[in-house]
Amino acid sequence: MNTRHVRTSCLEIEFHEWNRTGQRPIVFLHGWPDSFRTWVMLAPFFVERDYRVLAPSLRGFSGTTFSHKDQPRSGQPSALARDLIEFVDALELTEPIVVGHDWGARAIAAAVGLQPKRFLAMVMISIGYGTNYPTLDLSINQAKLYWYHWFMCTPMGRKALKEQGVEFARHIWRSWSPEGWFEEDDFLRTAQAFENDDWVEVVLHYYRYRWELALGDMRYESDESLLRQYPQVFIPSLVLHGALDGVNPPASSEGKETFFRGPYKRVVLPKIGHFPQRESPSITAEEILKFLG
Repeated sequence: MNTRHVRTSCLEIEFHEWNRTGQRPIVFLHGWPDSFRTWVMLAPFFVERDYRVLAPSLRGFSGTTFSHKDQPRSGQPSALARDLIEFVDALELTEPIVVGHDWGARAIAAAVGLQPKRFLAMVMISIGYGTNYPTLDLSINQAKLYWYHWFMCTPMGRKALKEQGVEFARHIWRSWSPEGWFEEDDFLRTAQAFENDDWVEVVLHYYRYRWELALGDMRYESDESLLRQYPQVFIPSLVLHGALDGVNPPASSEGKETFFRGPYKRVVLPKIGHFPQRESPSITAEEILKFLG
């Protein structure tokens, strides 16, 4: 694994790369609260098949930094999508496959919606398509599971994220997957990604913007207008969902077939929670590689 940086219009993106001379590029985007490390155990399965594996850190995580002090620390989906598109452009990647978990899944879906011809295929993990805007109907149970969304919309939530961010994240990990699924050392190595000076602001904006409690960055307004219409997806798409996901139950990704005009498959993984790529990298890689052929 090599660590590199590339500049886009507003970021210096840190990314990690395996098998730079691989024949087919595949880009993995992590979620929250997580980091590029979520892909470390998965990457070798793709390197063995001569993929060029790239795992960038999202804005506000690890070593990815903003180029300008006065730029809004936005976490809105269109911003994350544009970051991905510009990352692909900066590295001159030709029709990469994109795989995303949690935030990363929403980011790749948004990027594909904005520029569908740019990507060869996409894999969404633990997230269903079209589940990110306030017009979404929420069951009482789902609203209960989203307690941290509402908490981060309060002054107390900001204080907790700023002063106890690591403990906050540890609680999330324990809550979203079966008990005892992770090692503390691995969590602490991942939590180093939260030491970025912009992490708190990006995370808070992500959730506050989602529920229309914060304004978006105007540079992404036209993209947001398009994404609110839930663009049809024309490239091959796979959804992987853990049967024991403790924040987004599998039902949240059911019934999305009408959004997809290309090949589409959804797989529910038994005995797995919200982090399939960490909890069972071999099964996760097998499903992805089988779908990709």
